[in-house]
Order: sequence, then structure tokens, then C-alpha cells
Amino acid sequence: MTTIESRITDLAELAQQLRADAVRCSARAGSGHPTSSMSAADLMAVLLAKHLRYDFADPGLPGNDRLIFSKGHASPLLYAMLRAAGAIDEDELLTYRKLGSTLEGHPTPRLPWVDVATGSLGQGLPIGVGMALAGRRLADVSYRVWVLCGDSELAEGSMWEAFAAAAYEGLSNLTAVVDVNRLGQRGPTRYGWDTGSYAVQMRAFGWNAIEIDGHDTAAIDRAYTEAAETPDRPTAILARTKKGKGVAAVEDKEGKHGKPLPAPDDALAELGGPRNLRVRVAEPEPRGTRPERPGQSVHLPEFDVGSKVATRDAFGKALAAVGEASPDVVVLDGEVADSTRTKFFADEHPDRFFECYIAEQQMVANAVGMQALGWVPYAATFAAFLTRAHDFLRMAAIGNADLRIVGSHAGVSIGRDGPSQMGLEDIAMMRPLWRSVVLYPCDANQCAHLTSTMADLPGISYLRTTRGETPVIYKPGELFPVGGSRILAASRHDRVTIVAAGVTVSEALSASERLADLGIPARVIDAYSIKPIDTSTLRQAAADTGRLLTVEDHWPVGGLGDAVMDVICGQLPSIRFAKLGVRGMPASASPAEQLAAAGIDAEAIVHAAQRLVA
Repeated sequence: MTTIESRITDLAELAQQLRADAVRCSARAGSGHPTSSMSAADLMAVLLAKHLRYDFADPGLPGNDRLIFSKGHASPLLYAMLRAAGAIDEDELLTYRKLGSTLEGHPTPRLPWVDVATGSLGQGLPIGVGMALAGRRLADVSYRVWVLCGDSELAEGSMWEAFAAAAYEGLSNLTAVVDVNRLGQRGPTRYGWDTGSYAVQMRAFGWNAIEIDGHDTAAIDRAYTEAAETPDRPTAILARTKKGKGVAAVEDKEGKHGKPLPAPDDALAELGGPRNLRVRVAEPEPRGTRPERPGQSVHLPEFDVGSKVATRDAFGKALAAVGEASPDVVVLDGEVADSTRTKFFADEHPDRFFECYIAEQQMVANAVGMQALGWVPYAATFAAFLTRAHDFLRMAAIGNADLRIVGSHAGVSIGRDGPSQMGLEDIAMMRPLWRSVVLYPCDANQCAHLTSTMADLPGISYLRTTRGETPVIYKPGELFPVGGSRILAASRHDRVTIVAAGVTVSEALSASERLADLGIPARVIDAYSIKPIDTSTLRQAAADTGRLLTVEDHWPVGGLGDAVMDVICGQLPSIRFAKLGVRGMPASASPAEQLAAAGIDAEAIVHAAQRLVA
């Protein structure tokens, strides 16, 4: 094979090379999605050779265009592009899907040229919106965001959240390239090749929609140029393509999705054989600089011991202080800033506050896109509504994203709004995420400290805040390390350990006083760090007292009780253990009535402790 290097090579030949490489690496792996890659090869060949501005030697360069494969299963095409650009060689290309290879079945940031993990359809475009939004409002350098989408994923609601958000923000630096190849996994897509139906919907959302033949390189070139020259709105390029283009045995054939080609040598011959074209991709200009973590100290708000303050209020005030010290911190809201108290940040730092409206998937996607570019996002809404965005959080964890998620109005203690507003499964949802941290402060000073701590935590950290006021029991300036806990009551004669977090801490303290009057000394542990949890303190308390009682404003499955059980079970087999949690479906009632009805107030704790001791 000869090597041809040029700024603009023969586009049709380059597309054929991309197809051939997709066939080759999938055949070597014995799996993959070559047909989904072959349909978009012309689209990506033109982008790579003529329109992308990217320095492959410095993938973190702020001025680089961003390319997201929303249809992440077309990873063979992405890896073929990297080979054509000289970022990887042929030997690495052929490690596709092999143990230890960074060329995974779906792209992840293990490759330096991949910003975010994709593969769960419907996420790439929403994340692209976040990147484009950062480029429009935060960056000191312009870049364009290109997102390769599949027509199948246009059935996902998250895509239309993204279309709405991008149009509203006027993100002319965002281009969605839709590979309309007509065939999904099990058969034809909803509209097939009827790009007009898609175009009508996208134009109604406020997008510039261009319909083209996705195998006509000149038409593709013109469409990309028009997208770059459209000044006031994002552009969607709806490209009619054929799945498996170039190989008759699979071209536009059903039942060929997600499989290597049946006769790869014959397919390669039909494509004209392997090639070794190299493309000099244009570098960005200007190049820009990434936001850096500042060295300023944070002046956190302080709250008087003995007062009553809602932890959501402490979070909001602390977040504003963190924003003052850290110009790389951004905050995203789901139209509940007055309730979550992110309004304090919005009032002081409006240029770094992003209203995402009631679109929780898009809110988290914006955060994922922004953190990939070096920003430090906090995203907040009601804990109950974060469940809508769980798949985005799951994929963010796969991509090693650094996010700070805050759920307010947690548990039955919110009172009369009823169960639709109560976050009762949020701890169980956040604990299993890869590298996640779960924090549940019980008072305002603790919450302020943890809010600040989150700014420097890797991975996905989750802070659970409370709507109602709770007693301030810690002094300003006290430290609460992640993975720690606090022993609030203890003696050598303790007969039971009560482990609480958040709103149940004050209930546990009240219960311990009543238990003392009954001749049952009780140790009380504030397990504010639910993940990682303070294993050594809990095991020591269990060994000392022989009995553990957990109490939480959460369903009993997957929350604090299970976290404690995980570190005790099998280690101290003679320990007696009981869990208090919300076991019945709540209804509207006052906060005190809710805690009593759920069996997690001080009286319920006393009775449960008595049963354990008996």
C-alpha cells in the first residue's frame, strides 16, 4: 500500500478506505458494527479532510473542534478516521475489541481523542449541546461541535430535549450530522428515508435543516459550509445513506446490523482493497487555553450552633462562595433554582449559571459536555427527578466524567407535597455508579464544607439536601472528610449503636437521650459519607455494642442501611442488626407526621433499640 498525504485528498477514495478499515477491524474482532460505519463513511471523510479543525497531537486544546459519535456503535468508523489522520496505526486499528485495547466496542475517553463515552443512543447530541453552550458562553476561543447521529436514535426523547435547547440558545456552533440509513437493529426506522419528515420537525424546533444525498461528497461539502455560515441557529444535516454501502451482500439489507461481514475478503475486494491514505487535518486557530483550578481559598458561610437552618440553604450559600473563589465552577438548574437554592449562585455569577428548564436529561448532558472541556459543573434539581437522568449518569461514569450532582427535597421529611416529590430511591441510584461519592449532611455547617469539598472530587459526587430546617450541631470551620463519620454520643457502656444521616441524625440524638433515661446507653454515629462509608468506625462500634440500628429517610433498599450492612456482614457474625426506613407509600402530611408515619422518628428509634437490646 502506498502512502498519500495531502490536505484534501480524493474524498471518494478516503471514504472507501474508511469503509475498508471498518470491515477489516470488525472482521479481525469477530464482532462490531461495520454496516453502520459504512453508511456514514462519505460524511466523515468530507468532515475529516475539509472541515474539521483539530490538533491530534494536542487533543485537549481548547480551540479544537469537538466530534461526538452519538451513534457510538459506529466506532469502527471513528477508529478508521483516527488511522487516516495518523493518530493510530494499522496494528492498533486491528486490536479493535481485544482485551487491553483502547479501541473499545463503543468509544470511551480511554482514547485521548474521545471526550465522552457514547453507546447508549440519544446521548451524544445532548452532550454536544453542552459543549456548544460552553463554547458560546464560557470559552475565550471559538470551536465547532460536530455530532454524528443515527436515524434510529431520533426516536429518543432526549434528542428532542437537545433540539429544543440548542435552538433556544441559538447554538450556531453545533452541527448534527444525521446518518439516515433507513435500517435499525431489527428492521426499518420510523420514517425510513423520508428525510422531509425529520426536517419538518427540526425546523419547527428552530433548526436549519439540510437534506442531502449522504454519498454525494460535493453535496456533503456544501452542507457543511452552509452549517458553518449559518449565524443564528444550529444546523442538522439529514443525509440519506445506505447501510453497508459499497458491498452488495450487505448494502441496504435487513438482518446485517451488528455483525461482521460474512465474506470480508470478498467485501474488501469489492471496496477496492485496503488503502493507506493519510489526511493532514487542519489545526484550530486560535488555539485557546483551558480553564484552570484556582488557588484561592473559599470563604464559606457560617451558621450558629443551636440555630435551625435547612441544608439546602447552606448548600446555596456555600455554592455561591465556591463560585467566587473558583471561576471554573458552573451551575446548571432544572427550573427549580428557588427551591434547590442555586439561585444564590445565579444572583452572584449569572454568566456561569445555566437554566436547563425541566429537562433533567439535558441538564446532566450539559454538565457532561462542560466537564469534558475543563469546567467544574454542579447540577441540581429535586432528588426525585434525577431518576429521569440516570442513564446519563451511568454513561458519565463509564466515561470517567467529573460531575457534582445535588438532589434537594429528599425523603418524606419534605412534608405535604406527597410522594411524587420525595426522593426516596436516590441514594440507591447513586451508590452503584462507578467511582461515585454519596454525601448526606445533617446540618448547615457540615453541608457548606461538603459543598466546597465536592469541587475537587473526581468522578460523580452526589450531595443530598433537605427542605426543612435542621438543628445546627457542628461549629463553623469543622472538617468533614469524605469517607468519614462523626460519633455524636458514646460511652464505654453503650449497648446499641444508632447510625443515622441527614434528617434522622437529630432524631437519633433525641432517641439516645430517651434511651439513656431507660437505662440503655446508645452510641450515635452521623454517617454523612454514605459512599465511601467509614468502615473502621462502624466495625468498632458494632464490636463494642453488639447491636447496630440504622435509620434513614429513604426506602430500606439500597440506602444507608444496606451500606452499613455491606461492611458489617460477614465480618462480625454475632452482631444483631436492624434497619429503619420508609416502608409504606407516603401521603400528604406535615414533616413531623411523615417521620412518625414512616417509623423513622425518635420514638420509632427508641422502640427499635429496645427490641434489639431485648
